[in-house]
Amino acid sequence: MAVQETGRGGADAAPHEGGCTCGDCPHGAREGHRRAVAAFLLKRDEFAAGQGLPAAVAHSASASRQWVSEELAQAAGAVAERGRAEGAARLARLWYRTAVVVWAGVVLLLLGQALTAVGTGWTAARTAGLVAALVVAGALTAASWFHRARGGVLAPVIGEDNRLSTSRAVAAAWVLFLAYAVLVLAGRLAAASGPRERDALIAGLELARGAGVVTVLAVVCGIAVLVRRVVGLRVLGQRLQKVRADRPRAADLLTDDAGRGTFADIQYVVICAVALAFAAVRLARRPDQLPDLPWGLAVVVLVSAATYLAGKYAEGGRPVILSVVRSREAGDLDAPIRTGDDIEIRGAGFVPAGAQEADRLARMVVRVGAVNVHVPLVPVTGGFDNPTDTLLTVPVPAEVEPGRVEVQVVTAAGVETNRYAIDVTE
Repeated sequence: MAVQETGRGGADAAPHEGGCTCGDCPHGAREGHRRAVAAFLLKRDEFAAGQGLPAAVAHSASASRQWVSEELAQAAGAVAERGRAEGAARLARLWYRTAVVVWAGVVLLLLGQALTAVGTGWTAARTAGLVAALVVAGALTAASWFHRARGGVLAPVIGEDNRLSTSRAVAAAWVLFLAYAVLVLAGRLAAASGPRERDALIAGLELARGAGVVTVLAVVCGIAVLVRRVVGLRVLGQRLQKVRADRPRAADLLTDDAGRGTFADIQYVVICAVALAFAAVRLARRPDQLPDLPWGLAVVVLVSAATYLAGKYAEGGRPVILSVVRSREAGDLDAPIRTGDDIEIRGAGFVPAGAQEADRLARMVVRVGAVNVHVPLVPVTGGFDNPTDTLLTVPVPAEVEPGRVEVQVVTAAGVETNRYAIDVTE
């Protein structure tokens, strides 16, 4: 007990100030992130209500705004650091949970086979199905162990942006199902006693019987590879903004980077899940051949895949500046833009999907001539009034020389907008 009390106030305090990865430790990464978020939200709402400003800057609107922005950016940086620590801790624990889910599926399969065997007896097909499930579960468990720092068995379906990839998840589901089906046939072939039964099992692997499911497998795997290529090229060409997530979530399969449900992803997951369920039933009823997916259902899956791919081509877009005007309060007279004035940059796509957090918003930069100006954070209750996706307000720095200058926005994803020319007077 004395050692523990000394650790709380001594050198051992640092690992347990919200940054350790001790599972469900109350002082672990999850609790540290929760406390950091609560402190940030409290500070943001206090600043939004005009509280907490030091007297040295309270007399100047621009000085108080800059001070508030810096304070919020530092607090948001601490929240982001805690969030990354929590995400890493979750990934480190995820491999065990995925392994438990896999073996729970094997147990459910065993129970289902035992219940359906009542009255009909245990068959070689049930044995082959159970052995195939054990082989697949063992392989997935081994993969989970070797990739335990990256989410276990989910590592192959986590994209470069640290989100679950819909196309990879769908392709992985079909690959696992077909591998299981082939293992079932291999188990039955190994247990076959007569040449006629062996010939029937080998004939069950003919393309004529499994053409539908093989076609679907080829298409969904091709979609997974093509979508990665499309997204990568669009990001490199600055036609798509991608912001890395703190950790992968199950909702990533059905939503975009901002957490909004997308039709293309939802319909792709739903239709493929229905087709997989149908194929599983066909395998259970006819374990002596590949699931003969009807061409009508296969075409439905292909149409769904084409819709998903078209959605990937259509999403995103380059941010653009439409106009730049002098910011003024109600009742102020119109006047030319001078150094020190606030300017409103109007356009679209300034805030990338998934970059609504304060630490991401604080990375936005506006180039006024040759000077880079960080976009100030202006808090309101429940969010921020600046920056927004369609409007940015920044001051024209004193270093800008009068004359014709160009304005350009660099978003949190590092994507640059078009250049917009304005006149700055003395």
